[in-house]
Amino acid sequence: MMKNIEDLQKLGKDNVDIATKQFGAMSKGFQAIATEFADYSKKSFEDGTAAFEKLAGAKSLDKALEIQTDFAKSAYEGLVAKATKIGELYTDMAQEAFKPLEGYLAKVTPAK
Repeated sequence: MMKNIEDLQKLGKDNVDIATKQFGAMSKGFQAIATEFADYSKKSFEDGTAAFEKLAGAKSLDKALEIQTDFAKSAYEGLVAKATKIGELYTDMAQEAFKPLEGYLAKVTPAK
């Protein structure tokens, strides 16, 4: 009877350890993602402001269209690059959060 209680306590401790490691990985991952979003927002605002200033100083319609086209192109490329980076961060976060479970599942899963 005592052995069962000790096993149950060890299982509980293992579960808490795994949950703590997963929480740490998720927390670190979300922090990195939030930083990327903040950096992108700041850069996007700065780029938009600079483009507006250039647009306000345009001397002709052709120059204004060129400025607007260049801004739209660079904004799109920046968005795609940042979305790719954030997607990679989500993937990394999921992998890091699953790592503590790999060893645990190997122990508790019955062999075939």
